[in-house]
Amino acid sequence: MDRISVFGLLIGLLAIIGGQILEGGHIGSLSQPTAMLIVVGGTLGAVMLQSPYATFVRGIRMVRWIWYPPVVNHLQLIQQVSGWSQVSRREGLLALDPIVNELKDEFTRKGLQLVVDGAEPDRLREVMEVEISTYEQEMKLSARIWEAAGGYSPTIGILGAVMGLIQVMENLSDPSKLGAGIAVAFVATIYGVGLANLVFLPMANKLKAHINRLIVQREMIVDGLVGIANGDNPRIIESRLRGYIF
Repeated sequence: MDRISVFGLLIGLLAIIGGQILEGGHIGSLSQPTAMLIVVGGTLGAVMLQSPYATFVRGIRMVRWIWYPPVVNHLQLIQQVSGWSQVSRREGLLALDPIVNELKDEFTRKGLQLVVDGAEPDRLREVMEVEISTYEQEMKLSARIWEAAGGYSPTIGILGAVMGLIQVMENLSDPSKLGAGIAVAFVATIYGVGLANLVFLPMANKLKAHINRLIVQREMIVDGLVGIANGDNPRIIESRLRGYIF
């Protein structure tokens, strides 16, 4: 589990709730189901309207990366590619053919198969970089649904505030109903701004950071496979791949 995500969210919530208590307010005053329904429902609807189905579903599934990031082990990858280069240097490219069927990652399997098939290094890089570009674009579009949610929620919060004020104006003759309307008005704004800056936008940035790590991993794979196709020395390939680690 990504502990910094958990601690970050907890610290943000505790700071807001603690500030409310220190100011003499009550936690219950921040609990307004109507305001939450307006902000969350309105934001969800707006994001669904702007997003293709596949992009939206992929973005929802990526939420688990906030707590359980995709595993990226660059050192293990370097050792793996270095091992392939040593095998190909000793026994030839065809000796890598049995390894292809053992690979679970489709991208790596396709690249190594091209190497075994004798693809030219430039052509290999060209084909694999097209896949990387497509993958990056699709993944970042999915992550941006949370960025979009961060843009919509403050506006939806203001909409909830206006709706609350309309209720207040309609019930000026009945003071018993004024408190609920005013509470919804202000709390809806808090929910909209709070969700945007404490949840949605940080989530989008965290997801994009994970995507960048995955892209670097794929670029390392391509660089290593091109080195194998070129017949480069395994030590040179390993040294070049280590340059990706910082």
